[in-house]
Amino acid sequence: MSNLKPVTVSRQSSREERQTALYQIYKQVLERQPYIYERKILAKAEQDFLNDKIGVRRFLKELGHSEIYLNSFYHNSSNMKFLELCFKHFLGRAPLNQAEIKFYCDILMYRGVAQMITTMLDSEEYRKAFGCFTVPYPRKQEFHESPQAYMESELLNHELLGRRGRSIPTIYWHQLGLNCDAGVCRHPEANEQVELSLSQEELAHLLKLLQSPQSSKTAANLSPQQKELLRRAIG
Repeated sequence: MSNLKPVTVSRQSSREERQTALYQIYKQVLERQPYIYERKILAKAEQDFLNDKIGVRRFLKELGHSEIYLNSFYHNSSNMKFLELCFKHFLGRAPLNQAEIKFYCDILMYRGVAQMITTMLDSEEYRKAFGCFTVPYPRKQEFHESPQAYMESELLNHELLGRRGRSIPTIYWHQLGLNCDAGVCRHPEANEQVELSLSQEELAHLLKLLQSPQSSKTAANLSPQQKELLRRAIG
């Protein structure tokens, strides 16, 4: 999945080593380096990290709860797509299954975005994978739940921001019958001559259906026209 050497800091790390870790944190979580005005907002958290007052995990909480992260990924994405991005940024993989998505989606909807990110960073998986001082990275796991789970993590960890839209997470592209092997999803039998349109209201309704607890069943029961409308809207 990645040949990236994990970046870890400790109490003995120099300021230069912590600066390297900070660069890698932004690369992994923001998928870019902050703009000048954003550095001003993050100035206190950055200095606390560089001065060894807080570790990587604590800094990730500060960054994840900040408007900088939320403006980049939360406010302009569907809840489901945002969850997928959080898995990528903080756990270095794609969601495994619908049960995992539902667990974090319930926290997001009923306890808020900050608590959802905190729960992910406080999880046993995060602790075992990264501890308090290793920067999250695209993990090369020894075992995967399924070939699909492996493929989704491969695609997600290597795609550019917004490459496949900000509405539907990867796990549902498969349920919609799309081929994502090349990194860009296309339906193998799509008829380019079919003219279909999808209003904002129709799109919102279909996305709401996919975000329901029975989303897997819902996706399977979408009509051919509804599936085609979704493909055209997000393909």
